[in-house]
Amino acid sequence: MDDQTQSLAASPAPADSAQSGLATRLPPHVWFGISAVFHYLGPAFAVLLFPHVGVLGMAWLRIATAALVFAPLTRPWRTFARADRSTRLLLLAFGACLAVMNCSFYLALDRLPISLVAAIEFVGTIGIALIGLRSSRNLAALAIAVTGTLLLIDVKWSSDPLGLFWAFLNGALFVGYIVLGHRVARAGAGDGIAGLGAAMAIAFIVVLPIGLTDALPALFSPLLLLAAIGVGICSSVIPYICDQLAMSRLPRASFALMLSLLPVTATLIGVIVLRQIPSLIDCFGIILVVAGVALHKPAGVR
Repeated sequence: MDDQTQSLAASPAPADSAQSGLATRLPPHVWFGISAVFHYLGPAFAVLLFPHVGVLGMAWLRIATAALVFAPLTRPWRTFARADRSTRLLLLAFGACLAVMNCSFYLALDRLPISLVAAIEFVGTIGIALIGLRSSRNLAALAIAVTGTLLLIDVKWSSDPLGLFWAFLNGALFVGYIVLGHRVARAGAGDGIAGLGAAMAIAFIVVLPIGLTDALPALFSPLLLLAAIGVGICSSVIPYICDQLAMSRLPRASFALMLSLLPVTATLIGVIVLRQIPSLIDCFGIILVVAGVALHKPAGVR
């Protein structure tokens, strides 16, 4: 066990045994499935709040909500105080990644369709999946999933270069989220969530001066604040916890390949929330993506 794992394991996390037991009772794919649903459900509702709160204000409210929910459950100050230097650097990097990733994601959604942002977000994960391939079966599964994704989403260049910049920055940081998230999750499900809580507190500190001004209208409107809190829970609490529960038992390459489900959930949520009806080609793409994930055999699942 390395120093990072020892340090995170040493930090107290309430209900650790309950978290670990819950994590092992359900397959990691179930946790990922829950995360995949909420990954775009929250942002879809966030888009509807942009005119009232602002883009960066919504990002601030999302991170603030998550930080406040995690704080009493994980006691991030203790996790950070008991960590060694390398683990603190890991948590600082993870927190900064979460902060900038969420801001760039919302800035991209404000200028580009959610389908295009989702496509760009998925591109970076292909490289991670390629690193951990162990068989021709997994290579075929990846090819099928990528083909389905390209059919599902009309990947095209936009006339908005600033929107593309934010979308590609979000995609790059999403890769960082997977890499750093797996390093935190190596300590186990319960301690991984404790590390996530500490990273979320750091993310809140990073984003505090960026979106506070835009978020002020929500602080004086109970209904708007309640909606923003709901978006924060759906966007940053539920999916991030489920990701940690999945990451603690799935190798990075397998997790990255399963991310090909995200365009599927984005399409379905677009139908339900935004009334965006998919075409026949989109439906065929969904079938291919699901087939690719079903064909994939995780290598080295712990």
